[in-house]
Amino acid sequence: MPLSKLDHNTALIVIDLQKGIAGGDFLHPVSDIVRQTCSLIDAFRAKDLPVVLVNVAGRAPGRTEQGPRSSMSLAEGWTDLLPELDPQPKDILITKRSWGAFATTDLEQQLRARGITQVVVTGVVTSGGVEATARQAYEQGFNVTVATDAVTDVREEAHRYSLENVFPRMAETGSTKDILSLLEVSLKESRATS
Repeated sequence: MPLSKLDHNTALIVIDLQKGIAGGDFLHPVSDIVRQTCSLIDAFRAKDLPVVLVNVAGRAPGRTEQGPRSSMSLAEGWTDLLPELDPQPKDILITKRSWGAFATTDLEQQLRARGITQVVVTGVVTSGGVEATARQAYEQGFNVTVATDAVTDVREEAHRYSLENVFPRMAETGSTKDILSLLEVSLKESRATS
């Protein structure tokens, strides 16, 4: 279903925009993903809505057929969030050790405590951390939106499959511009009813 509205209590979740990952070989320039994400961060902060900044510092311990794609050695600064995100004291900082941001953290409890009913997800990798977080949020009963121009992947087919086949089954999708426009509408509606 195309993006039609945002709940009054929506949080932004930014996935894995960190120094150790940002230099990867992505389909879209990470600088574009960061720029789009930062415009959302600025808008959410201006509306006093939660911003969740997620980094990854490990992986789930289970065996896989392919094994890990990289050694994931955590060099100095590897987990540091990109400075453009400009973490603020009110932001929720989450360090995960799995693909999704909900499975190995207290993110669900933190969002529930704030009355959050919807999440907007951005970041990298579309078919990895972004998709896993969107799936987990959906399974926990949150309304989910994915900012389609604020996500990227290392593989075109995986990126496209997530956007065209996976997200429509558990989320709404829209551009950063669409989300920013709906954020304004949601805020006006919230003020009108209070």
